Amino acid sequence: MERLSTLCYIEKDGKYLMLHRTVKENDVNKDKWIGVGGHFEYGESPEECLLREVKEETGYTLTSWQYRGIVTFVYGEDVVEYMSLYTADGFTGELIACDEGELEWIEKEKISSLELWAGDKIFFRLLEETESFFSLKLVYDTQDVLKYAALNGTPMELFDVRREDGTKSGIVQERGVVHREGLLHSTSHVWIVRENNKSGYDVLLQKRSAQKDSNPGCYDISSAGHIEAGADYLESALREMKEELGIEALPEELQEIGIHRGGFSDVFHGRPFKDNELSMVYLYRKPVEISRLKLQKAEVETVIWMDYEECRERMKEHTLPNCIYPEEFDMVGEALKKICLTE
Repeated sequence: MERLSTLCYIEKDGKYLMLHRTVKENDVNKDKWIGVGGHFEYGESPEECLLREVKEETGYTLTSWQYRGIVTFVYGEDVVEYMSLYTADGFTGELIACDEGELEWIEKEKISSLELWAGDKIFFRLLEETESFFSLKLVYDTQDVLKYAALNGTPMELFDVRREDGTKSGIVQERGVVHREGLLHSTSHVWIVRENNKSGYDVLLQKRSAQKDSNPGCYDISSAGHIEAGADYLESALREMKEELGIEALPEELQEIGIHRGGFSDVFHGRPFKDNELSMVYLYRKPVEISRLKLQKAEVETVIWMDYEECRERMKEHTLPNCIYPEEFDMVGEALKKICLTE
């Protein structure tokens, strides 16, 4: 079943007018907070539908609005809805009761705490971060779990949101939203090492690309990456090594040394960024020649070998621009000491 509809977020004094859909029992939006709007009537344009639906649901007559994007909403096997997304900042009239739920002005910074569709958080992020018209596709299963998202035809990264004990919460969210809200998620970290005649081991450091959404231009773990929704730590570690460095490692070649919990808040490219991650940490000790690596330039600018203790001291002295968690680096050091004692 394919349908056309409008969805509008009316704004005033740093707030959006939100509709809590509590009335209809067989409503796909039951108990969720959404904007106002509805389905096209025969022969209507998007603007005609917008003005009629807003008037019927709120009592307001819009005087200023902006067409922000198209949202393709796919739910299960039966529902496909093409929503024309609007924001509005001018209106006249008095707010009336809505027969589909309760209308309430909600401060924008509190919107994310409401019961929302996961994909709604994506377009709220886009509404704030860009003025450009966008096309957003959102695919859900019948348990309301986000299975796929694409922005302007390009798939977006989706992560499993984790509980504090590390288990999956059942919520899947897009990368930008995860880092905007500081949601707990998982990553894999691979430290590539080799023996030397100084402290005992060198570590391979990658320098992050200047285009990265966090810590651009900083030295970092040999290879690291987010765990995509539905994937596990080991397969993600192997995938990232191949994508970032061109190393085709075998599962048995990665030595698991533990889980690290890390987090920080900062601003990159003018946008707030909150990291909150559980990382499975691995060692990789097979021979690696830098000259033979195939670097993923969008992710990695260059790589260097550095003695472990030298790296540790430079991190302490702040003479090495880096985004390495000191506690994780200590985990690596302890693992290397154990290897030296047993071999």
